[in-house]
Amino acid sequence: MARHGSSLRLLAAAMLLLAPTPGQTVIGQQPQMLELAVKATYLPKFMAYVAWPPAAMPSAAEPAQLCVIGRDPFGPRLEQAVAGQRVEQHPVVLRRLATTEGAAGCRLAFVGGSPGQSAAAALKALQGAPVLTVTDARLGPARGMVHFELSGGRVRFHIDEAGAASSDLAISSRLLALALTVQPREKHR
Repeated sequence: MARHGSSLRLLAAAMLLLAPTPGQTVIGQQPQMLELAVKATYLPKFMAYVAWPPAAMPSAAEPAQLCVIGRDPFGPRLEQAVAGQRVEQHPVVLRRLATTEGAAGCRLAFVGGSPGQSAAAALKALQGAPVLTVTDARLGPARGMVHFELSGGRVRFHIDEAGAASSDLAISSRLLALALTVQPREKHR
């Protein structure tokens, strides 16, 4: 748990320190590069706040796969963010895929959409799989379990906890507390 607290502080710091200040617009080259760096930093950190079903866990010798499906707006920023990251005892590795074909083993998938498969089609293909899906409002309206958006000049995100639950994923309340909005899971009666 101490590790989660430390990661959460780093995630919150990224939100506050790397995000543009109030009044600063995100138009132009530098702010957009900063925005992409913040989003790239978030992606591997999200993995520490999700519980996957036991059957979806990689074996002790396998890495935790963070996949980019379709458009990759991050380039080397994501490679830098993933470098040295671990989820539990698993090193995080980055995979880039054109479509969801071959996405078996992905624990987190940033879905950007491509000419070969729209973001909506990719999300549908991943529906029910134990994969945390992440989307970005800049790339279109399709929404994954986590959806990036600029709010007040800062990178923020929405969480669809109900969608995560339908894929047998549990998102930590610590991460839920940082979200702009949360679509809650259904309560059992």
